[in-house]
Amino acid sequence: MDAQGRGRAENIDPADQWVLNPSTGEYELRLTPSAPQSAVPGPRRAAPRGRGAAPGRPSRAAAPAPEGRREARGAREEARGGREEARGSREGREARPGRSASGDAPSPRRRRGAPEEPPAGRRGRRPVKAKKSRGKKAVMWTGGTMAFVLVAVGAAGWFYLKHLEGNVTTEDVGNAADSGFSKDEAFNILLLGTDKRTGKGNEGYGDKGSAGHADTTLLLHVAKDRSNATVLSIPRDLIVDIPDCPTKDADGNETVIPGSQGVRFNTSLGQEGRNAGCTMRTVEEMTGIDVNHFMMADFNAVKTLTTAVGGVDVCLAKDVDDPDSHLKLDAGPHTLMGEDALAFVRTRHSFGNQGDLDRIKVQQQFLASLMRKMSSSDTLTSPTKLMKLAEAATKALTVDTGIGKVSTLKDVALELKKVPPKNISFTTVPVRDNPAETVKATVVVDESRALDVFNAIANDVSFTAVKEKKAQEKAAVAARLKGTKSAPSEVRVRILNGGAPSGSASETLEWLQNDEGVTKSENAGNADAALSRTTLEYAPDQADQARRLAAIMGLSGAALKPGESVTNSQGLPTMTLTLGKDFKGAGVSLTPPAKAPDVEKSTADKVQCAG
Repeated sequence: MDAQGRGRAENIDPADQWVLNPSTGEYELRLTPSAPQSAVPGPRRAAPRGRGAAPGRPSRAAAPAPEGRREARGAREEARGGREEARGSREGREARPGRSASGDAPSPRRRRGAPEEPPAGRRGRRPVKAKKSRGKKAVMWTGGTMAFVLVAVGAAGWFYLKHLEGNVTTEDVGNAADSGFSKDEAFNILLLGTDKRTGKGNEGYGDKGSAGHADTTLLLHVAKDRSNATVLSIPRDLIVDIPDCPTKDADGNETVIPGSQGVRFNTSLGQEGRNAGCTMRTVEEMTGIDVNHFMMADFNAVKTLTTAVGGVDVCLAKDVDDPDSHLKLDAGPHTLMGEDALAFVRTRHSFGNQGDLDRIKVQQQFLASLMRKMSSSDTLTSPTKLMKLAEAATKALTVDTGIGKVSTLKDVALELKKVPPKNISFTTVPVRDNPAETVKATVVVDESRALDVFNAIANDVSFTAVKEKKAQEKAAVAARLKGTKSAPSEVRVRILNGGAPSGSASETLEWLQNDEGVTKSENAGNADAALSRTTLEYAPDQADQARRLAAIMGLSGAALKPGESVTNSQGLPTMTLTLGKDFKGAGVSLTPPAKAPDVEKSTADKVQCAG
């Protein structure tokens, strides 16, 4: 590459070398040449004489440097040899059979390596040395270059991923989180925004000495078919029971932090050394929803993420001047980033009744706008913005070890990206004022409305209108429940605990035998792996038994898994009932709701003005 080409290559922004692959929808690092150039470095040639040069004297730019004279002489000899070879070719063209006047048929070439016969009249001259084919040189040169580029790109991509991975902070929360991430299942991630005030400029927000409580908590549920997602906000002042929580210290020693009853939800994190696993356990006990993973960020994350995407668009229905959060904005649209963005999501005295519930609505609107900005073509087609976003996000996050790798976080993001924004719903746990308080400061779960919300999320039911599964698939699942049913006494089943509360298998066995007449049932202990949903596997000739047990337990057609039977303790073929994390107790129906309850909600595609 010449000096000019090198200068251009050195000025290339590394972010511009990330190119969108339309086949995968992901960015790949590619090294693009600055301009088309010869694949093989050729001999230097004298430049044409300048128009203003003296007669008979080459221009200064054309004068070869002393060290280039030998190369120039070699070039002249090579050119002379080429002309001689061309003359010989013309002289022998008519004698070569198979060559038409139009040149359609190629003439046979001289065998490679045979000595070249000098043209007539030139026999006294030294024969021109045979040179390697320029085409072969080009192949060797470009092939070697491409091999180097592939190695360099692979190494660069690997080192960049490792660099990003070094940004992410992970925390081991034991069995509160899953050990890995599945791209083929529904998943629930607890998003935690703490009020920990580390970093410059964060001292002015509330409690300076906070250990990092659960100030903002959202449960993100993404449907199995990626047709919809639900974001459920949990008020920080919600009164809950916090279960006992096993935690690990820096040396790996486990300590169980005792639970607390009737306390604010935000104390499930930070208080008495509780970690994010304690908050996950609290959410699971309150909602009955299996939480797979967590992502946690502090105040600085709002600043860095909003700056990385070039600002988040918000709308105000009225002027805001909040001395506590230092937010001062006129009514109308604004693009906020950094300190202003943090002040916006922290403001609680400028919207609605100046309480936390109204602030939650503003935060939901802000998050919806951030999602729109992150998924916009302006962001997705800009390698520079994507790299800044990757840097900011990985530095801001603390996650569980199950999703601690950057490649796994990328998978999570790509799965969420499949959900249309119009089908991402935002809602809040239905609550009511705490009846135990005279001065209302906290709230409690309104079970008359909340249980339906929790049940819909746990059973992967959308809060927005989405296209149903293919009619053929839906009919096939429903057909599993149709047909004859065996008598309860003929149902042979073994029961496994696959994620249900401890003792669930024994409880179910006792209920089936004593209350439902399923006497040919037995407890087979724990399953090899935990399941999110209860399943019943059976052989084709046991379908009538499966339908009877499904009717007794309230199992849906989706819970029935045609497969194989196993042998029970008496050596007889039997079905396998595995109680999953959705199991609520013996006699509690496991049939999911047909549709989600009608609750106050918003969607990620709609722009709303806070006020």
